[in-house]
Amino acid sequence: MRFSKPLLFIACLLPLAWIIFSTGQAINPIEFLTRQTGTWTLNFLLITLAVTPLRRLSAYGKLLLYRRMLGLYVFFYAFIHALTFFVFDHGLDPAAIWHDVIKRPFVTVGFLAFVLLIPLAATSNQAAIRKLKRQWQRLHKLVYLIASLGVLHYLWLVKRDLTTPLIYAAILGLLFLMRTPMARRLDGILKQKGL
Repeated sequence: MRFSKPLLFIACLLPLAWIIFSTGQAINPIEFLTRQTGTWTLNFLLITLAVTPLRRLSAYGKLLLYRRMLGLYVFFYAFIHALTFFVFDHGLDPAAIWHDVIKRPFVTVGFLAFVLLIPLAATSNQAAIRKLKRQWQRLHKLVYLIASLGVLHYLWLVKRDLTTPLIYAAILGLLFLMRTPMARRLDGILKQKGL
């Protein structure tokens, strides 16, 4: 445990290192950077959502200790993804950015997902948990909506082969299913029977 968090911190940066290295070799660097940071935002989002079900299935309670860091990496990659859109795609031109947000549905849902991530990242600390109390849990349930918007953003972005975004949608659906009361009851029954 002493070394696991630093190792996880470094491991979560490895995709960024690969993206930086590969962007310079891409035919369209801006498009590559945008797509890869978006993909890794979704990857970390699904991994974060998987922590609680995996902890319940494995009975390894310490998994929850990594959830906050993973959640912050969701915002980290989302921020780079959004920054690429704001700076490289639109040159920080507010009018051009807003035009895209309003006119292109996949940009609209992606932008909304990013905006909703901001308060979650800002309150991912003990001080916020103590101050907000029960409101903190309600606020952080927005992650389910954010994940849904993120997958929808990907589905609407892709114009031809929908295989990959549909895989993300299926994984998200499975994670939602695992959090239902029925799934929890079934898990409890299996544990009682030693299965």
